[in-house]
Order: sequence, then C-alpha cells, then structure tokens
Amino acid sequence: MTLTMYRGDVASTFSAKDATLAQCAAILEHSELQIALVVDDAKRLLGTVTDGDIRRALLRGCGLETPVAEVMNVAPIIANEELLVNEGALRRRAARRVPVLAADGTVVGLALPAEELRFQRITNPVVVMAGGLGTRLAELTRTCPKPLLRVGDKPVLETMLERFAAQGFYHFVFSVNYRAEMIERFFGDGSAWGVEITYLRETKRLGTCGALGLLETVETVPEEPFFVINGDVLTKVNFEQMLHFHQQHRQCATMAVRQHSLNFPFGVVELDGHQVTGLTEKPTYQMFVNAGIYVLSPACLDYIPRGQYFDMTELLETLLAKRQPVGSFPVHEYWQDIGQLEDFRAANQVYSSVFS
Repeated sequence: MTLTMYRGDVASTFSAKDATLAQCAAILEHSELQIALVVDDAKRLLGTVTDGDIRRALLRGCGLETPVAEVMNVAPIIANEELLVNEGALRRRAARRVPVLAADGTVVGLALPAEELRFQRITNPVVVMAGGLGTRLAELTRTCPKPLLRVGDKPVLETMLERFAAQGFYHFVFSVNYRAEMIERFFGDGSAWGVEITYLRETKRLGTCGALGLLETVETVPEEPFFVINGDVLTKVNFEQMLHFHQQHRQCATMAVRQHSLNFPFGVVELDGHQVTGLTEKPTYQMFVNAGIYVLSPACLDYIPRGQYFDMTELLETLLAKRQPVGSFPVHEYWQDIGQLEDFRAANQVYSSVFS
C-alpha cells in the first residue's frame, strides 16, 4: 500500500484531549477522513480515534460522555514529513490513516492511500424493504406508501437513497408490495439519482426478510455482502464503515444496534426467596435495540424459505442456532424510524437541522 499526503482541511479532524466520545463522533461525521486526531494545545499528537474505536467502546458499555482519553489509540502508526513510515507495522495493522508529524510532534498532515482521494463506487447491493402497509400511521398511508411519506422536503426513501449514494453505493433493489406502482413511478430505474434500481414485486406479504427469496427471480443474487434496510428508517450512520466492520470481523450477518434507555416507573425489589435483598427506586435500564439495518453475507440466503412469510429476526435466530457468527454494529449517529405517528412527527421536527 502506497501512502499519499493529504494536506487539506486536516484541522477538521482535531479533537482536544479533554473531548468526549460524542464530540469525536461529531468530528468523524463531518470529516471524510474517518479519523479524529487527539492533540494538546500545541497541536502535538496524543492519540487517534476511529469509528471502530467508538463503536467498540459503546459495546463495552461506555457512554458518549466518556472522555476520549479512555478510548484513543495512544500508539498509532505515524510518518514524518517525507512520508517515512514503518512499512512492516503498516502491513501488519492494515493502517489506512497515518498522521504525519513534524520533528516537534505537531500534526502537519495525514497520509492515506492514493486511490481513496478519488470517489469510489461500491458494488455491494442495497436491498430496501419498502412493501409494508404502514398501518400504524393510519390516515397518512391510506393513499401513500410509507416510504414515500415526506419527512422534511422529500420522501423518506429518497433521503435514504441519497445517503447511500453519497457514500458510493449505486446498486439498489427495492422490495415493493403496497402501492408499489407509486414507488416505481417515483424512482424509476434510479438514473435520476445516478444509481441503478431493480424491483422485487411481492404478490403477498413476505415479512421483513422473506422477499430476499425473490432475488433469484430477477437475476440479482448477491455474490458479496449486501445491505438490507427497512424502508422507514432515517439515519446518518456510516454505511461504508458498517460494511467494513462486517467484512473485517468475518460475520455471516451484522445488525445495527442502538442504545436505548428504559425508565422503569416503580421501585424494583430484589428477592431471595421471601427475603428482600435490595431496593432500587425507579431504575433506568440501558439496552441495545434492533435498528433495522443489516449486512448479510450471500450464505444467509440459504436459510430463507422461498415464498413464505419470514421476518429478519427469524433469520438471525436461525443463524444463531446454526452457530453462524452474527455481529452487532452500534449506531451512535442520528437514527429514527417513522413507523409510528409520534416518530414521524419527531423526524419532521429535526429533519432540516440533521440533514441540512
């Protein structure tokens, strides 16, 4: 791997040593360089934080308020201004972002593979489950399919498509059923967005996963890992990072998960037989919930029955029963489904500030 110096707006990757994970996550979201450089007041490098570092910290139970100093890599691979770097360490650790330092330890640039300075198209398909009835949205979906409901100034499915396309994805498959003709008429073959769209036409309800059995009927059976996402999800998650996470950890399936707090309205009593051993007044429980975004390896298709109603949770349970590796990818970016009326209203209230 040959590294090339990037001297653009590297300052946008800087994070102070007393920053939190939330602040680092914001830097990663707004910088295309996919790394946060933690520096002191003199811009001397103290460590680095990547998207993977943050998500691994979340899975360990850290919150977004955790100081970055507890998570950062304090011994990253570095290069000098002549791009001299330990090539052996570079190969062993597969580093693709290397801080470039002056003799006094201050950051003067970032080295990355030359090909990454050019926009790359990603061939992995994206399957969108857009055939649901949207019954929980009552009158809103009586004459309009849920994926075409407008959040902000455009349909939720258009926002999703544009988010994927901006990250290099161009091969889309829409699974449609309810008012399918409206979705097909709006998006067509995808050329207006610079992408390719084919359609899986459900003739009966097949659940959140069963439609994948139709892929073979339209000659689009994936030969590489592919995304499956619910058609009512708005998110700023880094899809490319999720795909990389799936491949790096050699998962059969990877599901996006999101931290959720549940405030229990009663005092919880712990018992040992009839003895009270503890009391917790109105506790808050932290848990991970399914975010409706998945990366599946092609082998997963072998576990999906053809022509039957089959939900994604059934597929994941089947994979676990067969001892196939199922990974989790924690989402710390904005995420909202619009499956219920209050969620739809909440998404509209923040859309302009989140997706501007």
